[in-house]
Amino acid sequence: MARFAVELVFGPDNEKRLAVRPAHREYIASLSEKGVVLAAGPYADDTGALIIYEAADEAALKEIISNDPYTPANVVAKWEIRAWNALLGSWLTD
Repeated sequence: MARFAVELVFGPDNEKRLAVRPAHREYIASLSEKGVVLAAGPYADDTGALIIYEAADEAALKEIISNDPYTPANVVAKWEIRAWNALLGSWLTD
């Protein structure tokens, strides 16, 4: 399994994003319960968010992102995907 840091930059339609946010958060919570999302949350200035995923590879991650309610709603201006090598942290097991 690989880990990815994914930065979301929110688009300009804040009203639409806030309408979709409960479904997005429910989706992220379900992924967290499965161990796919390791950490997630918006930036304090509410311009975007950071989500740490664990997935088989980038193709699998892109499939996960495509199923996020934010994707079909088109409320994220940019999804920046970066492979991430976590070295330290209380939630790391390997």
